Amino acid sequence: MATANVTIHASQFPENVRRDLIASLATRRVNHKFHYDSVRQTQKWLALHQARSPSRNDADCANTYDRAFAEAVKQIAAKEIHVIGLGCGGGQKDTRLLELLKASGREISYTPCDVSVAMTLVARQTALAVVPEKNCFPFVCDLATADDLPAAFDPRPSTLVTFFGMIPNFEPEEILPKLAALVRPQDFLLFSANLAPGADYAAGMKKIFPQYDNALTHDWLMAFLLNLGVENGDGELRFTIETGAAHLQRVLAWFHFTHDRRIAVETEEFKFRSGESIQLFFSYRYTLELVQKNLARHGLTVRAQWLTQSAEEAVFLCQQV
Repeated sequence: MATANVTIHASQFPENVRRDLIASLATRRVNHKFHYDSVRQTQKWLALHQARSPSRNDADCANTYDRAFAEAVKQIAAKEIHVIGLGCGGGQKDTRLLELLKASGREISYTPCDVSVAMTLVARQTALAVVPEKNCFPFVCDLATADDLPAAFDPRPSTLVTFFGMIPNFEPEEILPKLAALVRPQDFLLFSANLAPGADYAAGMKKIFPQYDNALTHDWLMAFLLNLGVENGDGELRFTIETGAAHLQRVLAWFHFTHDRRIAVETEEFKFRSGESIQLFFSYRYTLELVQKNLARHGLTVRAQWLTQSAEEAVFLCQQV
């Protein structure tokens, strides 16, 4: 069809997006959703994902997801399954999962959910190869600020919530309660976490550091500032490693100003002096033990897990304790 019905949550209404943008500039901490705000930014992210993501370039990583999907389908007894793809991205992983559910004789429906309208539509188009259009319900929201997601998705049949490649970009104490609230006793959560490989946490962080500090990531992250009138010559993008919440280590991206710059958002004005910085991005890297500990604090237990040979990524099937 020439049209698509998309539900927009209040968290992405214009007045709330403006509020979040102003808060990002005022606190010097950018809400990650603003890196997916335009079609151009979405295209840059998709190009980065295609070039750097292990699921696109590591056959074992793709096979690990396929093993996880096959086993998850076996463990789910319900005949009618609604898949909620939180942070659906381009929808490729969700669609592979939907294919297996359909092949097993289940009646399937799908909600691709993302902060980006463009990304949600890409996932919808991908999934329509498997899911009838009447069973596909694109949903745009900001997971970081939406506090009523269970009500937004109910009523619904047995649910499989997916959350692939997203947990690194949220503070654990903010996102894990929301995931736990979505997963009812009869539901499942299937998510992936980026890991620091090896027994030495710090050494593992150094090993994965080049996955972030590269030209494609620079180009994607800088699009946010360039759209606001910042110029490349106003400073430089730097990546660092630090210990964040819950003893987790993370990679951060900061833009350090070497020239003064004024940014205006309608009537609001923000002045960045030479020597100041703004945090554009962060990505937590977990260990298997830290994943389980953080989930347990919020009433979720790991029923099964699949680790890639590189030990840089793992997939987890979870339920309420």
